[in-house]
Amino acid sequence: MRPLPLRGRWLLYLLALHLGLGGLVFWHLRERPWWFLGLEIALAVSLLLGLALSRRAELPRELLRTGSELIREEEFGSRLAGAGDREAAELVGLFNRMMERLRRERLLVQEREQLLAEVVGASPAAFLTLDHDGRVDLANPAAERLFGGGAAGPAGRTLGSIDHPLARALADLPPGESRLVDLSGRRLRAVHGRFYNRGFARSFYLVEELTAELRATERAAYDKLIRMISHEVNNSVGAVVSLLQSTAGLAADLPAARRERAERALAVAEDRLRSLNRFVDGFAEVVRLPAPDRRPVALDRLLDDLLVLLGPELAERRIAVRWLARPDRPATVSADKNQLEQALVNVLRNAIEAMGGDGEIALSLERRDGALCLAVADTGPGLPESVRSRLFVPFVSTKRDGRGLGLTLIREILEGHGFAYGLEDRPEGGALFRLEVPTGAVEDPPPAAAATRPAAAHPPSR
Repeated sequence: MRPLPLRGRWLLYLLALHLGLGGLVFWHLRERPWWFLGLEIALAVSLLLGLALSRRAELPRELLRTGSELIREEEFGSRLAGAGDREAAELVGLFNRMMERLRRERLLVQEREQLLAEVVGASPAAFLTLDHDGRVDLANPAAERLFGGGAAGPAGRTLGSIDHPLARALADLPPGESRLVDLSGRRLRAVHGRFYNRGFARSFYLVEELTAELRATERAAYDKLIRMISHEVNNSVGAVVSLLQSTAGLAADLPAARRERAERALAVAEDRLRSLNRFVDGFAEVVRLPAPDRRPVALDRLLDDLLVLLGPELAERRIAVRWLARPDRPATVSADKNQLEQALVNVLRNAIEAMGGDGEIALSLERRDGALCLAVADTGPGLPESVRSRLFVPFVSTKRDGRGLGLTLIREILEGHGFAYGLEDRPEGGALFRLEVPTGAVEDPPPAAAATRPAAAHPPSR
């Protein structure tokens, strides 16, 4: 049974008191009649004063009860009405000022949360937060793009359950640390931080794209180095070749046996110097790469021409080429044909040299959401662990006698065109090169003007 509230108990007390006093007055009625009227008036006044005092005593409790309900329901926009009593009026004023401050603070928090959500959503840096169970509960659009989006997106999954190199790198990153991550030629800086939510520590990850900045610094460094080496070597080679040619004229005065040996030695030295000159010029080609002269280029037909060019070498090494998929219509892109041809030749040659012989190259060219995606897969040994994180870096090569410029030239050409690319290991063995031409660089002909061709039009080369 619920106890009576304070006001009810106070009223019950007043009623009992005045009933007792009323009985006392009635008992004195026979002996002192004139007292009856006076006592009745005093009794009525006392009752009215008691009720007024009861109301006044209960008012602060009613205000507190109403205020606590408003706070519990988070109705910070509500206000208590003013009271005639001075103490009650002060309490109402204090409460209303507190509610106004809470309303402003909540509005400020909501505005900041909205601003933070807008900034995180528009940020080019990837941002992820984990819930208390270690699952990704927030991933901005940049993070979704890094992980592939859709079913491959990170939302609702733990980092350890996501089959992606970036997820594995983030899972291994201790709190409070940052690390450079190489993602198929892209350089990313990942940061693992902590924040508190409802008293519990949670993790967040920030992943910034550093590719452009690092590439600009890297390009400036090797540009300066190559230009300096090229200048010094070319000047020295030209002077030494001229000196060797002059010396060859003096060899005519030597006896026949010695003259033949001298001329041969001079010819070998001159040839070696010219080879050195060509070697240095190869480095300079990367630095002197001009802006692409864009024209419509049929990507599938360009690949067909390159396979004809490389046909004798493919046959000699017993390497087959197979088309897994190709568009029904000509895959036309806006590109510099010479540069794109040079990049794709390097891609195919890398695959050929990686296999050595008795292998297969599988080509796939498909349209995805308006973009063109090319895949070149080989059956070679795959990417060595020692260079996997440094692919496309100048002077880093997977070949014993390589100069490390082939992948760098591919990178410079494709980035100059704005094409996405990557090189990775295949699960079944070998390496896979990917090239994606964005929608803006694809020039599709009208369907009526397009020629129909089979999906596997190019026969295997043997």
